[in-house]
Amino acid sequence: MKVAVIFNRAELKDTDVINVFGMQTKERYSPKIVEMVASGLEKGGHNVRIIEGNMHVIEELQHFMPRVVLGERPGMVFNMAYGIQGQYRYTHIPSMLEMLGIPYIGSGPAGHAIALDKVMSKIVFQRNNLPTPAFWVFSHSGEKVVDIRFPVIIKPRMEAVSFGLRVVDNQEDLLEAVDVITREFEQQALVEEFIPGREFGVALLGNGAVLETLPIVEIDLEGDVNAIQTVDQKLHKPRGKICPAGISSETADELSSLAQSAFHALDLFDFARVDFRMDPSGRPYLLEINSMASLNPSGSFVHAAQVAGMNFSALVNAILDVAAVRYFGASYAETFADQMAVKKTEPLHVKVRGYIRSNLTTMVDSIEQMVSLNSYVHNIEGVNRLGDWISDRFQQLGFNREVYSQAEVGNVIYFHNHDGDRNDILLLGHLDTVYDYQDHIPFKEERGLLFGSGVAESKGGIAVVLGALQALKFARVLKSIRCGVLLTPDDSLGGRFSKKIISEIARKSGHAIGMKYGDVHGGIVTSCAGTQLYQVEVTNVKSNKNSQAPDVLEFVSRKIIAWGKFSQKSEGVHVVINSMAAATHPGRTSDHANVSLLVRFEDEVRGNEIETKIRRIAERGLARGLQVRIRAGERRCPVRDSGKNRRFFEKVRQLADKLEIRVESLYRDSSSDICHVPDNIPVLGGFGPVGGDPQSANEYIIRDSLIDRAALLALIIRDCAKQN
Repeated sequence: MKVAVIFNRAELKDTDVINVFGMQTKERYSPKIVEMVASGLEKGGHNVRIIEGNMHVIEELQHFMPRVVLGERPGMVFNMAYGIQGQYRYTHIPSMLEMLGIPYIGSGPAGHAIALDKVMSKIVFQRNNLPTPAFWVFSHSGEKVVDIRFPVIIKPRMEAVSFGLRVVDNQEDLLEAVDVITREFEQQALVEEFIPGREFGVALLGNGAVLETLPIVEIDLEGDVNAIQTVDQKLHKPRGKICPAGISSETADELSSLAQSAFHALDLFDFARVDFRMDPSGRPYLLEINSMASLNPSGSFVHAAQVAGMNFSALVNAILDVAAVRYFGASYAETFADQMAVKKTEPLHVKVRGYIRSNLTTMVDSIEQMVSLNSYVHNIEGVNRLGDWISDRFQQLGFNREVYSQAEVGNVIYFHNHDGDRNDILLLGHLDTVYDYQDHIPFKEERGLLFGSGVAESKGGIAVVLGALQALKFARVLKSIRCGVLLTPDDSLGGRFSKKIISEIARKSGHAIGMKYGDVHGGIVTSCAGTQLYQVEVTNVKSNKNSQAPDVLEFVSRKIIAWGKFSQKSEGVHVVINSMAAATHPGRTSDHANVSLLVRFEDEVRGNEIETKIRRIAERGLARGLQVRIRAGERRCPVRDSGKNRRFFEKVRQLADKLEIRVESLYRDSSSDICHVPDNIPVLGGFGPVGGDPQSANEYIIRDSLIDRAALLALIIRDCAKQN
């Protein structure tokens, strides 16, 4: 199942909201715990993405979540977002998900609103005859204090984690505490009768009649009946926990019954934690219910689950399962459990996804390092420095390196993890970029996107290759695979120097894959256009006898229009004017113009006809005194949408379905090194991370797509080895 883990970052940024409004939340999960939840869900066999719960959440979900209306399997949100600001913040993400039609774990907006509002929840408790301490509500410190029985405990009306908590035993301290809370938290203060005695936490998991009470936790107050848990203790040095609590089975049953009654009274779902105090006579008092029980490993909910025999991964998957049953019925959970139980050991796709997710930060760091190395195609030193940096990573994986030295560009580097003549699979990437020193864009991360020179065209794909191979090594299957990786230095030049090397090595491989960026809709390149570059030079001849030389600019302008009309998309031909430069001179110095034409074509026969037509258009109406020279540059043949490529893609689709990754067949109108792979070798492209805007200042990839693409590539590499 696709699962989006939604959380709030530690500090509010201008890009998170349109305006800052109302009380800012003080409650949030650390990135480490969010990652623990995501990794735990990955171990449960799910495809997980972490998304920030800010104003961009809809856009992020739109790119990731399945479209059930299109027949895709449903996904869910594992909601860890406490909200950013304003009132009833627990409700914000659930309300948005309800609007979008996306299932999620935990309670609905109404349940969260009442549970977060301690006054409203206590009123519900009273109406349902559930014992709760007497309480009073203050809006400001100027209100009269009437009939209050001290000592009392004071807290904000709508906060959790003991924020603002204080016990007082006189009117003066009471009013001072009320003043602090109403000013600092911008909400009413709840004043509640303080119950000296013992404190308990009751964790609940399930729904309806199938609501389970986990072993009851007693907070160790070290014998001090007046002690409480402060926010500092909860966040930094939690009190000890006694679980199962040292109480009789009758008392445990009573607390369980009261907790479940409170859960149902507030109409909550999936999981919650109910807090109790018990006075010296043994009478329990229901304090509050947390509808978003903390999943902090040091918290009482996780502690109770561990005593019940669930590790952290099992707990988060159990929470997801009870929510899935609530939405989709028991059959869904049974089907998923059967799929996971087919093998006693962890399936490969689960193992590699879990490993890759746990190493996502390392992949991002690698991309940042590669982007920082300027590898402009004519910067030979920079290209080779990047090649050496990458070589260290491949050698750590046990790969051998062969270097094909080039005089005019950087080195071609070939890595292989075997000594045989054939590869099961060949992975194609490139080191060079089109960005010189002036155009180089530094690395940056923003809103889950990674930007920088070459991040989509080349360097993101290399990170995916390294991530996939490291995962296969972790799964102990890499040694059984004959894998080759070829990195070229001249992709920007059409493979001028490396195309023969690509062809020779690919001819000895069972399959080939190109690692340029993937399409944002999941496109995998099954075919692409061929390309041919032409340089057209036009000059005129001036002399004393020819004072009225033909106008070069007028001539070239007419030819550009004619070449543009030559584009016939219906026939698979497209002409692009890459650049034009012209200059006129007084006197006898010749005027001149240079035009760069890029022609894309889908069919080799049509490609062979192009040069003749370009020359014919250039020479048509050529006046005396004008000279035209046409030079053909680098040529890349088209990759046909052949049966072998289609079969290869169908295998990719099957493995993508196992990972719940969306893929589709894509024709790309730009070429790459996969065009140099011989026709008899199955080849696909666009296996790099999902991204866009290549060769521009906005070139980007989606950070979390590194996980999907690396996991998918790992399975493809393994599958190609099994076929050979």
